[in-house]
Amino acid sequence: MKKLLPLFSYVFHPVFIPVYATLYYLLLNNSNLGNQEKYLVLAQIAIITILIPLLFFFILRYSGKIGSIMAPALSERKLPLLIQCFLIILLVRHTITVERYIELHFFLLGALFSTLIALLLLFVKKKASLHMMGISALTLFAFGLTLHYKTQNIALILFLILMNGFVASSRLVMKAHTSTELIIGVLLGSIPQILLLFLWL
Repeated sequence: MKKLLPLFSYVFHPVFIPVYATLYYLLLNNSNLGNQEKYLVLAQIAIITILIPLLFFFILRYSGKIGSIMAPALSERKLPLLIQCFLIILLVRHTITVERYIELHFFLLGALFSTLIALLLLFVKKKASLHMMGISALTLFAFGLTLHYKTQNIALILFLILMNGFVASSRLVMKAHTSTELIIGVLLGSIPQILLLFLWL
């Protein structure tokens, strides 16, 4: 089991969370968006939240700023989080607008607040689990969408709750975080999503 648990850290790596959230949003939103628009939205999210961060990662790793994709050291996290903030701002201001994609817009806005707080915590030598921040935010967003569209996707919500446990166990097994850092990550991911939920639910 210990050999299997690290897999969850890669499958639910923070860079993949916006794409997972977008996929679920697009699957539920069948009335307002055409297929071509759905593909375009998904492609934009994938490029800005996965491809561009990966490109920056390779640049930073080549320059010696980052040792691995998990960025374990406090000093290694500041620049990637700052870049992530700018990329999310780009999305919510120019692509995933509140007028057209209100639910996804507020999910990304919540992700922006979470990322900013995680970045600020680094300056006081506090590290939050970005994995837990991402998976907890995704769980709350999926729960909100399920209520919003009045669907009965209880199995998905239970699956995501279970994945929160597996991801947390994975981070502990990999010795990437302490229990406190995992809890901070859950709070950072959950609280902004809960607060913004009331604006679109």
